[in-house]
Amino acid sequence: MGWLLLISVGSTLQAQSAIRALPAWTAKEIAVIVNDRDPQSVQVAKYYQEKRKILPDQIIHVNFKTGLQSLSEAEFAAIKQQVDKQTPANVQGYALTWLLPFRVDCMSITTAFAVGFDKAFCATDCNETRRNPYFNSVSSRPYNDFHWRPTIALAAKDYATVRQLIDRGIASDYSKPKGSAYLLKTTDRARSSRAVFFPEVVKKFDAVFPVNYLQKNFIEKRPDVMFYFTGLMHVQRIDRNNYLPGAVADHLTSTGGVLTGGSQMSILEWIGAGATGSYGTVVEPCNFPEKFSNPGVLMDYYLRGNTLIEAYWKSVAEPGQGIFVGEPLAKPFAKPVQ
Repeated sequence: MGWLLLISVGSTLQAQSAIRALPAWTAKEIAVIVNDRDPQSVQVAKYYQEKRKILPDQIIHVNFKTGLQSLSEAEFAAIKQQVDKQTPANVQGYALTWLLPFRVDCMSITTAFAVGFDKAFCATDCNETRRNPYFNSVSSRPYNDFHWRPTIALAAKDYATVRQLIDRGIASDYSKPKGSAYLLKTTDRARSSRAVFFPEVVKKFDAVFPVNYLQKNFIEKRPDVMFYFTGLMHVQRIDRNNYLPGAVADHLTSTGGVLTGGSQMSILEWIGAGATGSYGTVVEPCNFPEKFSNPGVLMDYYLRGNTLIEAYWKSVAEPGQGIFVGEPLAKPFAKPVQ
């Protein structure tokens, strides 16, 4: 991690936005990408299609070698060409169904599928990267409006855990959970760069949703975790909390998005503990808050009714080095379609 960077947060949340409902994506907006050479990917795609009633023409088949952490730019270009040819025009985003790979050269695989490979999303040393036009946007049609298709990975250490993840997402729909948010400023100053946002988040959501701003390294025995944002290389005792269906949790660190084989805690630990969505970087980003989720923005759109994939993508200003993992269509705060 590089130096501590503070940015202005005065315009990140819209005044009184929590009371203005937004629509949520349905199965019509998502295409599922399956690697036919990866047995877990095939299983996950089949289960997700069945549970979310994804139409057959929104199941996109590709075929590439499994087990690698990263694809080269050339390998990805061939796969992306296949995907683009198969994608129906109405689709606004993608769900990937594999654990590996999680990177394309110097950028994350979710951003690569969202907008294509572009070295402007990469950085050497401590530099900012290409920005996300969907950040803090009320748009419900990002492909139509920005030519971006937000992408998330239905990933976990094994198929059984992915099934549980999918089931939690579905269980969350329209549930209006009575949970709480936990925003932790830890003893790791560099990885607490987002803590600059936290007092404003508490203020903005006063009387709207319970927000706990704590100066602690971890929480435990909390029965109502809906949001958990922190910053450490390794977060202790995450499995000693109860995460409500649809819960989001992530930790700001250099390589939390290295899903397997990393030296820091993988975001898959959150999924295994019961979260429905998480986010982390796949290469060293330095601790720019813009390269991680802005908790206030994420909560704003999620609480107003957007799905998990919409709210998460709207909360990261520079997502090129970060991977999104979770059940995309989880919508705990949405209104049922009449």
